[in-house]
Amino acid sequence: MSAFVSLFSMRFKLGLQYRAQAWAGVATQFFWGVMMIMIYRAFYQNAPGADNGMTLPQLVTYVWLMQSFYYCITFWSGDWELNELISSGNIAYELCRPQRLYGLWFAKNVAVRLSGMLLRCVPILMIAPLLPAPYGLAAPASPAAALMFLLTISLGVCLLITYILFGCILSFYTVTSSGIGWILVILGELFSGQWLPLALFPDVVKPFVYALPFAYVNDFPFRVYNGSVDMQTAFLGLGVQLLWLLAFIAAGQWLLSRGLRRVVVQGG
Repeated sequence: MSAFVSLFSMRFKLGLQYRAQAWAGVATQFFWGVMMIMIYRAFYQNAPGADNGMTLPQLVTYVWLMQSFYYCITFWSGDWELNELISSGNIAYELCRPQRLYGLWFAKNVAVRLSGMLLRCVPILMIAPLLPAPYGLAAPASPAAALMFLLTISLGVCLLITYILFGCILSFYTVTSSGIGWILVILGELFSGQWLPLALFPDVVKPFVYALPFAYVNDFPFRVYNGSVDMQTAFLGLGVQLLWLLAFIAAGQWLLSRGLRRVVVQGG
């Protein structure tokens, strides 16, 4: 465990050094958040009955939570460094480590995402609640919803990282990692609510969408926060999160053990 903690601490401190990049990210997230809220407001005003289970204030809160935690829950910022190590053969350096690789990679990804998120979310969470209606971030629906949100968003980040590691490990079995990597990114962002909140999806596809793991990365925690999900449903969703998390951990470690037995590194 000391090796995992040391790696986490090192990568976390390294991520905190990119302050100029973080401020640029904050400006981008504010601009994008306001723009999306304006679009959704116009949509709600001109399409009566289009809320589909989520009111406009709840949707505004959803948007600001997305912008606040975007660095932590986005699919596109995968572990491209790990993909390059596998594709180039430099994975040989990782094989020299006496620790379990899956745990090291998981700790590194948590540190990178957490450090980047902290630099961006604090300014947004401080300023967004001060904006005038309907552009402001609302408080949690209840104290219980706030606690459940913290738990579900933490599990959502862990679920995302195990999904990304699963995609990276697939690189052991492919010629290049870019193809399978971008397919997994597009599937994740589309069905997690990052392009469009899942509440606005057609009713006919919602059962399929909520059966996938992607909704439990960010859509489900955000709906717990804004109160569009009751506590009973939240506990059921929490169980689904845990099942998907354990499934990806088991699948990733199984594929990794098989991939390491067949890996061949060539070079001088």
